Amino acid sequence: MSWDFALILFVLLILTGVIWSLDRFSLRGRRLARAQAAMQAVPETAAQDPEHLQQLRQEAYDQANRMPWWIEYGVSFFPVILFVFVLRSFIIEPFRIPSGSMLPTLKNGDLILVNKYEYGIRLPVSGTKVIPLGHPERGDVIVFRYPVDTTVDYIKRVVGVPGDRVEYRDKVLSVNGQVVTQVRSGDYYEPDRSAYIGRYLEELGKVQHNILLNKTQPQGLMPIVAFPNRDSCEYFSNGISCVVPKGNYFVMGDNRDNSLDSRYWGFVPDENIVGRAFFIWMNFRELSRIGRFH
Repeated sequence: MSWDFALILFVLLILTGVIWSLDRFSLRGRRLARAQAAMQAVPETAAQDPEHLQQLRQEAYDQANRMPWWIEYGVSFFPVILFVFVLRSFIIEPFRIPSGSMLPTLKNGDLILVNKYEYGIRLPVSGTKVIPLGHPERGDVIVFRYPVDTTVDYIKRVVGVPGDRVEYRDKVLSVNGQVVTQVRSGDYYEPDRSAYIGRYLEELGKVQHNILLNKTQPQGLMPIVAFPNRDSCEYFSNGISCVVPKGNYFVMGDNRDNSLDSRYWGFVPDENIVGRAFFIWMNFRELSRIGRFH
């Protein structure tokens, strides 16, 4: 997205928080005192009987105690915004799959949840890690800020961690010299290309997952941008070989022939990582997709 929802939420939190605090520690007391004075100012002669007098005084009290609209909205929305801000910043964040680059694991339109604390507690907005708790492992599906444009969130699978040598040649993936096993499990219809693509079961680290791969399609890889640590990669006519720098990760889409990933624009810095994706909470076209994924 071209705007930063976290920043907008933070600004709203500060704004409503200031209004809530101003009302809680200053304006409310003045308003109550003014309401009490207005209630006492109603003379007994203004009423026909004690019940009528009580009604008039209550009306005067309510009128004087009425909040201005901006205070009413600020006080009402502050707890809600605070809850959403804490939940989204430190615990779980929703994310919508925008493309088919992670097929067959994730489909365009899947609404997923992202664990925000598994890799460490980060400051809202800036993303600075203040409490390290863990690191992405091979096979994890992560959401991160696209290094080329950090206003855009991407989702891919971690293939290489710092220090790994990742090679992808002739559509064969190897990590640290070990070929990653791929076992054909059938065909998959890919809507984006209106074609059937080979479906393979791959084991990366401790994770078994499915990928899409067309082994008959020509292999050609070239960087689309100049990226940091470019000298850590070598490009060949049949693929790429990279040594993952410290503090960075090499990621790829499960839809290997239809994914712009580290093969084209380089590594994902640790500070760009938003969290680990783990659960599909809704797909309005396919409710059966709701559940965990790997």
